[in-house]
Amino acid sequence: MTLPVRHRPGSLLERRFPGFGWGEPVAAEFDELFQRMTQLLEGTAAPGELAWSPAADMRETDDAYVIEADLPGIRRDDIDIEMSERGLRITGEYKEREREGVLRRSTRRTGRFEYQALLPADVRAEEVSATLHEGVLTVTVPKAQATKPRHIEITES
Repeated sequence: MTLPVRHRPGSLLERRFPGFGWGEPVAAEFDELFQRMTQLLEGTAAPGELAWSPAADMRETDDAYVIEADLPGIRRDDIDIEMSERGLRITGEYKEREREGVLRRSTRRTGRFEYQALLPADVRAEEVSATLHEGVLTVTVPKAQATKPRHIEITES
């Protein structure tokens, strides 16, 4: 996710439109709006530490919700899964590898990551299971008995 650049006093916004009244009061309003947007986009990340969200799919079967998250190169010990009443939270850290030489270009994401999902129905949180295979984390959250679809037979009267 790309975040907008923070406004700083004396920035292009103020220098570019000096005759149009785009001074500190208007810039301060934009700065406040930017801060609110940043807080919304950062979610629960610690101050100064942005968490990225891995690509993930959530599908529903008759018995469970299955979440598959792409976490290539991340070790099982660096992943934490928490389950609340209906909420699933996957967090962890992809640690930068030590390399020799000068890194000229990098497009791999590193650092803290976080994925959150609010499940649409009651689940059996105590029976959640997870596997990590070939860089894909699969979390299976069984549905509560009451939420499973049930076929209703129609009888003649």
